[in-house]
Amino acid sequence: MENSQEKNRLKFFPIMMYAIVMGLSGLTITYQKAALWLDFSALFGEVFMVLTTAVFAVVSLVYLKKFFKYKMAVANEFSHPVRVNFFAAVSISMLMLSIIYKESFPTISAIFWYPGTLLHFYLTMHTIAFWINKNQQLDHSNPAWFIPIVGNVLIPVAGVGFVDIGLLLYFFSVGMFFWIILFAVLLNRIIFHHQLAVKFMPTLFILIAPPAVGFIAYFKMFGVIDTFALFLFNLALFFTLLVLFMYKNFIRIKFFISWWAFVFPIAAMAISSMLIFHERGSLFLQLLSYVMLGAATVIVIIVAYQTILHIRKGEICIQE
Repeated sequence: MENSQEKNRLKFFPIMMYAIVMGLSGLTITYQKAALWLDFSALFGEVFMVLTTAVFAVVSLVYLKKFFKYKMAVANEFSHPVRVNFFAAVSISMLMLSIIYKESFPTISAIFWYPGTLLHFYLTMHTIAFWINKNQQLDHSNPAWFIPIVGNVLIPVAGVGFVDIGLLLYFFSVGMFFWIILFAVLLNRIIFHHQLAVKFMPTLFILIAPPAVGFIAYFKMFGVIDTFALFLFNLALFFTLLVLFMYKNFIRIKFFISWWAFVFPIAAMAISSMLIFHERGSLFLQLLSYVMLGAATVIVIIVAYQTILHIRKGEICIQE
């Protein structure tokens, strides 16, 4: 009986588990930058680096096992109108691990970056082709749609030094263009149609990520904070303030793995804040950096605790 239950758990192990790696990666990079720019101990970043890599390895091994044992279940996820977007969390996890290792271990960084970039290129093409070839219901649209397309903006963050800047600009352009398009679609759905399902409410935090990551990528490529860079940073700040203003929407919702969507965008905003503070320097930006770092840490603690609690209760890998 127990063995059968274990098999079912494996069958329903969701691709969304990679969102955990994205969240932990974001926190790792945040503490790495805090060590550089806010005089934090480098130990935090090193510990989180090991933890994030271990979680990525475990999630990957379990999902590979599912792939070999339950190919049809994986195929169903890959053709699901919502879950298909989370397959890009695999390549984004690899790209974020590349960012984590870039400064200390550039060879390991390259090992993650090249296959991560190729996989993300494929998933971008597959997702857009999927949307074109199959009619999408407006009710299926949610901020998770940003993951496969806008994830392209992450590629230049670790890619500087690996390939020509022209190629990095290709990915940056695609990500920024589709961010605008998808945001318009999403805003239309939220304002004029049905509200987001409760389980997708945490994904509203993803709205912060495109301008925040775009700001970091732009600075990495060009090394300047000009009008366009400030435009991106201010939009990221606006969406951060918006989700803070809407805090009542989040405090009583039931736990879902999608809660990990809270973490990565907040971490991206924390890194953006520290970067602009380092370059510009101001009391407001310093305060914002500490607040965002604290927020990212607290959210990870809460979400990790809830994840462990629900795994122990057997409420995670179950059929929906």
